[in-house]
Amino acid sequence: MQNNTILDKAIRRIADFPKPGILFYDITSVLTNPDVFHWTILEAEKKYAPLVKSGNINAVAAVESRGFLFASPLALTFNLPLILIRKKGKLPGDVFRASYKLEYGEAEIEVHKADLKKSQKILLIDDLIATGGTLDAGKRLVAQGGAEVTEIFGIIGLSFLGYKDFLSPTPVTTLIEYESE
Repeated sequence: MQNNTILDKAIRRIADFPKPGILFYDITSVLTNPDVFHWTILEAEKKYAPLVKSGNINAVAAVESRGFLFASPLALTFNLPLILIRKKGKLPGDVFRASYKLEYGEAEIEVHKADLKKSQKILLIDDLIATGGTLDAGKRLVAQGGAEVTEIFGIIGLSFLGYKDFLSPTPVTTLIEYESE
């Protein structure tokens, strides 16, 4: 994407979190800076407006919880449905469920069955893309409802963890990439 120096300067780095040896890229510092937050939304709008116009995207889905913050303004701008993907047990209705691997164990995410429509073409959003496991589970959730994730968007990508290969063939766009830990 365009010059992302503004974004890089805004991202807080926290060493040894959540455990020793991990460098944590904290997106909350982007949210507390209105100029940078606005820049991230405008960059996403530029990228995806042609795909919305052509019909290659007709809904937006987001992964809990920070993904919601970036997906909401895009869904509103494009006048598209916003589909929320939540952690297990957070949704009251009938759900589709998918599991994914964590470093130590597994987790599950869910989406309301009623929120997905057959043949929807969905832009799936999360704040940071590491291994791609959560987004892969999101893709599987969407497929259970007869829809398809046609694009994936994140603010930060940790390319050294191989998420693009893992999520292939779905196109993945991030605003900034970090190449090493």
